[in-house]
Amino acid sequence: MFRTLGGGELGTKETQAAHPHAITELCDEGARLYTGALRAGRIARAEVESAPCLLEFALLHPDPDDATWLRPVPPSIALAQRLHPLEREITDRRRQSLHLAEVFEPFMNVSAEGTTPTHAITVLEGRDRINEALNGATSECHTEVLTVQPGGRRREGNLLKGLDRDRPLIERGVRFRTLYQHTARHSPETLAYVDQMISSGKVEIRTIDELVERLIICDETVAFIPIREDRQVALELRHPGLVRYLIKVFEFMWVRAVPLKVGTPYETAPDGITDIQHSIAKLLIEGHVDEAIARRLGMNVRTCRAHIAKLATALGSGSRAQLGFLIAQSGILNGDHRPSGGERPA
Repeated sequence: MFRTLGGGELGTKETQAAHPHAITELCDEGARLYTGALRAGRIARAEVESAPCLLEFALLHPDPDDATWLRPVPPSIALAQRLHPLEREITDRRRQSLHLAEVFEPFMNVSAEGTTPTHAITVLEGRDRINEALNGATSECHTEVLTVQPGGRRREGNLLKGLDRDRPLIERGVRFRTLYQHTARHSPETLAYVDQMISSGKVEIRTIDELVERLIICDETVAFIPIREDRQVALELRHPGLVRYLIKVFEFMWVRAVPLKVGTPYETAPDGITDIQHSIAKLLIEGHVDEAIARRLGMNVRTCRAHIAKLATALGSGSRAQLGFLIAQSGILNGDHRPSGGERPA
């Protein structure tokens, strides 16, 4: 997400040619179904096939507990989400925003009649929808953004988008703390991005061998996490307890990570084992295959095998089976091994 959780429209693009809408319109069928959903607190997915405008308007979102149901978004929240981008073009968009207010006004009293669902957890389907929610949360951020970015090399286009999005926040004093994996140190694109960001004094970046999935936290109030490997679905979390827990997870990793500008975890310690090779040794002992180790440490399989070969040479191993025995016998996994790439932060 995750810096792009890390967006799209809710559901699929099944809008029919016979069901056109302007952005400020809602058909009679959509109004009827939305009213019913507000009163009942939910509506079956199958019932809204006749009114795809409800999904296009993001008036419904998936039920976190049952994918066959959809939950109605309160009209006050839906209206605010529609008005937010219009505020930036207030001069030529004022008329349109007033029209939107008129569209949603009839539903305000209806929402009070039924049970309003909690929005402590919101399911976001599709990259566009996720990115829209992320952009909204970061634009309202005033104190600090925490991000966890697993993986190695990052696409230059995504980094440039992140740079354009983050600069305004830095200019108004927002602090950034980001965790990458050690392999990001070998990505020219990532290092170029870091050089431009870190000069502000508001950005701090550290690296660590293993990371949990992508994570973004804004102002200790909202967090975003992916819930599918393809990152096409994410959760927007606003429950204070959940957000505090994720902040503790971030801080746990942060104090164990190495500042990007202080040493390198790839330098060889006196015992001949680098920090990254120490991590590989731990995963080898746990029984992981090369592909799984590479994926967890954010590197390609060829690089992973090169490190395994260097580890075998350092320990004097002649075979894979002997390597496991020598790792266990060497004591490097007993907590005595320390990398020489700079002291760990307290």
